[in-house]
Amino acid sequence: MILVADSGSTKTEWRTISDGKAGESYITGGINPYFLRSDEIFLLLSRELGSLQGKSPDKIFFYGTGCNSESKNNTVKDALHRFFDCAQIFVGSDLLGAARSLCQNKPGIACIMGTGSNSCYFDGTAIVRNVPPLGYILGDEGGAAVIGRKLVSAVLKKQVSESTVRLFFDTYKITTAEILECVYMKPFPNRFLGQFSKFISSNIEIPELQNIIISSFEEFINRNILQYEESAFLPVHFTGSIAWYFRKFLEGSLNKFRLKPGIITLTPADDLIRFHMTNLQN
Repeated sequence: MILVADSGSTKTEWRTISDGKAGESYITGGINPYFLRSDEIFLLLSRELGSLQGKSPDKIFFYGTGCNSESKNNTVKDALHRFFDCAQIFVGSDLLGAARSLCQNKPGIACIMGTGSNSCYFDGTAIVRNVPPLGYILGDEGGAAVIGRKLVSAVLKKQVSESTVRLFFDTYKITTAEILECVYMKPFPNRFLGQFSKFISSNIEIPELQNIIISSFEEFINRNILQYEESAFLPVHFTGSIAWYFRKFLEGSLNKFRLKPGIITLTPADDLIRFHMTNLQN
């Protein structure tokens, strides 16, 4: 059995491959070594993936947010070694997982647009260049946390119509003080802010909310995609909830910049499984 995991800031999707066929699927919380220590990851797995504890996969491929250095990768790898009886564990970035999922073995521009955002030029084998995403404070343009931050800021500063302000507070039943506490004092403010992208999705007919989405996508294109000269002739692929649910606006922004829209998926999981079934040695 081969176990393939794709982990974002919010959730981790685990898929099995047995006898060359896609098998079972499991969901746990997000695993990010910037926020969780090895023992905390092990406890999360014990709580949420207990049915697989002690199993012996032949190989594990884990692609995750924050898995971008040897030390952080080892944090995840140590927890996986403790939880599973498996000698062959590969830990790589969620961006590599997205690139393999979206591009398979062909060159392209691969992008993640979920809670955060990221991008790269993938040559069909490896990530060749990556504009650093920098997180939701300094970057992550087009990601849910940044979109949510823009919305909340616009609501609190009354940069949107009074009817939109009322609709926001009627929807969430939250005070300004509670928002500030969640952003500045509680853990995972990116997740907190990211949830408000659903408000835009539910009320996308409001032009000022459309403008938040469109401006966010154009920022992502200007500050990320256009940094890859290959974007002039290669398809630009996306995976993630924001790309999927706002794909009409995303494709419109790509066309505005004369870029070639590629495939857009909600999650990398299905196509990542396809990649590993095709490339069983990797």
